[in-house]
Amino acid sequence: MTGTPLSSDTGAMLRLAAQRLAAGELVAFPTETVYGLGGDAENPAAIASIYAAKGRPANHPVIVHVAPEADITYWAESVPPQARALMQAFWPGPLTLILPRARHIPAAVSGGQSSVGLRCPSHPIAQALLREFALLKPNGQGGVAAPSANKFGQVSPTHASHVRAEFPELSDAELMILEGGPAQVGIESTIVDLSRLDSGIGPVLLRPGHVTSAQIAAVLGVEPGRPDVAAPQVSGSLKAHYAPHTPLSLLPLEELLLTVFGDVTHVSSSAGRVAAVVFNEPPCPASGNVDWHVCASDPDVYARDLYALLRHLDQQGYSRILLEQPPRTPAWQAVNDRIGRAAAAFISS
Repeated sequence: MTGTPLSSDTGAMLRLAAQRLAAGELVAFPTETVYGLGGDAENPAAIASIYAAKGRPANHPVIVHVAPEADITYWAESVPPQARALMQAFWPGPLTLILPRARHIPAAVSGGQSSVGLRCPSHPIAQALLREFALLKPNGQGGVAAPSANKFGQVSPTHASHVRAEFPELSDAELMILEGGPAQVGIESTIVDLSRLDSGIGPVLLRPGHVTSAQIAAVLGVEPGRPDVAAPQVSGSLKAHYAPHTPLSLLPLEELLLTVFGDVTHVSSSAGRVAAVVFNEPPCPASGNVDWHVCASDPDVYARDLYALLRHLDQQGYSRILLEQPPRTPAWQAVNDRIGRAAAAFISS
């Protein structure tokens, strides 16, 4: 979508949105991953408004979005060669880098941590907004802090209509929402930690996404490590996250079919209507209280459609959603991460 011309009406809306950001207000805007709930990354009051609107814990960091021409050294205390290489390969795009936070950047944007998450989105509306906002800054460095535009822990929005449905308590005067069509990636960005290289800790994959571990390794010459106990906390790192309101279970196909067609865990008619999301047409589709939904077998298409599907199923009055477990292969890592956390929200400790 990069390079799509913007109409004069869109330009006027973007200028208004940038002015509202500069005034400390919130603006929801599209990115290629999901829609973000944005505020001035250098305004602690605006950042606090983001946390309040989402019901987000104050120690849970948000990502700073910057334009392609932004000076990363303004936001990060240091920018190692590994970060430059990944930026060259994947920016603009769905990759967030965790770097040491510059001292003048508010700690609130990082949940009080000494690091900061930075991303340059590829969506033309997001880029245009970031550029308009930067023009209003005396030093030309405008960053927009923006987690996903949904209540904390819930399903991320991939359409503007999802954002409006998520915040019915906020009027148009309180929350401006920019329309940018459906998100093309559909799940949140990959997050790579490079903030601890000086301590001898190599790149760490903190959240899988559209940019894969193999792609990162191809650029850096080393496979990113797994999160450790001392790794920075980042968005979407909680065990339970991305959850619909309807109870959701993630099951191997055999277990899902037993659940539907008969076993000790049989879904009885008294349990209400059930949505079953599978990769192929079920062998015996007739099952009174079960509605079957066949999903894409391509992981990128599945990811693009996932959140919109969960939101749709949430509105249909189902008592339960059953998801067939996707393959446990590298290509499905990001999808498995999201639906695994969604299912975890309904597993009792």
